[in-house]
Amino acid sequence: MAMAVFRREGRRLLPSIAARPIAAIRSPLSSDQEEGLLGVRSISTQVVRNRMKSVKNIQKITKAMKMVAASKLRAVQGRAENSRGLWQPFTALLGDNPSIDVKKSVVVTLSSDKGLCGGINSTVVKVSRALYKLNAGPEKEVQFVIVGEKAKAIMFRDSKNDIVLSVTELNKNPLNYAQVSVLADDILKNVEFDALRIVYNKFHSVVAFLPTVSTVLSPEIIEKESEIGGKLGELDSYEIEGGETKGEILQNLAEFQFSCVMFNAVLENACSEMGARMSAMDSSSRNAGEMLDRLTLTYNRTRQASITTELIEIISGASALEAAK
Repeated sequence: MAMAVFRREGRRLLPSIAARPIAAIRSPLSSDQEEGLLGVRSISTQVVRNRMKSVKNIQKITKAMKMVAASKLRAVQGRAENSRGLWQPFTALLGDNPSIDVKKSVVVTLSSDKGLCGGINSTVVKVSRALYKLNAGPEKEVQFVIVGEKAKAIMFRDSKNDIVLSVTELNKNPLNYAQVSVLADDILKNVEFDALRIVYNKFHSVVAFLPTVSTVLSPEIIEKESEIGGKLGELDSYEIEGGETKGEILQNLAEFQFSCVMFNAVLENACSEMGARMSAMDSSSRNAGEMLDRLTLTYNRTRQASITTELIEIISGASALEAAK
């Protein structure tokens, strides 16, 4: 009898229960905010405080990296400006013809070993790929020589078979001409070329750098262009004296030109890297400061709301006690 009455009462209550929505609704508040509304208010302020502490630490790191980059830039900038006098006479003597059409081209891409320096590495990679498309053909061969870890990581994805030589940690020690000339000799020994195209970032200012391509021709191509009246600067206006032939002199000039151009390109790229890192770290420090201001405002509002809620609870409790008397 009792069970029958319970069943009837249960069926009578079912429509009213079913009319209420029982599906779980996701709250727009985070778990910390929900806990704060439920009474655990100290958790949300602690989370904001920890976040503020981490942003302050990041800001200290970015400011320190900016100062380190500035000191390195001052050390390299003067040497880069002085090195421009090495390759400019060769350009006047042998010319610089980046649009020359040859069968064997080698693209030397200069990049950095470390990141956090803006888009200087992606820029030289884009220019190198563009040179590959311009000089590739059915009877032409284009190869890459990569200097720097960042360009190596990008180029290995789709051009691994075209890379003949890769060099990293070149900037680990202070750059000098002897170090770069050894690198230039290694490149000349490992590749066969008609034209070497060096891709690097030329330094203009802390916030400005220009992707640049310098071309060094092989002695055979130089002699061939000289015979057909190509653009070779002032080479034909000089007379050759001594026991060396014109081919031997051109061979020595081409090797020395390549080492001088490489030395200037490495220094220019190092200056561009430090300038870009200074700019990137300065932007990061400003962004961290803005984020810290917003977090401070959020922390103060949360703390003030917590204090206000506690005061309301105290006053409400005191009023309830007075009413009970």
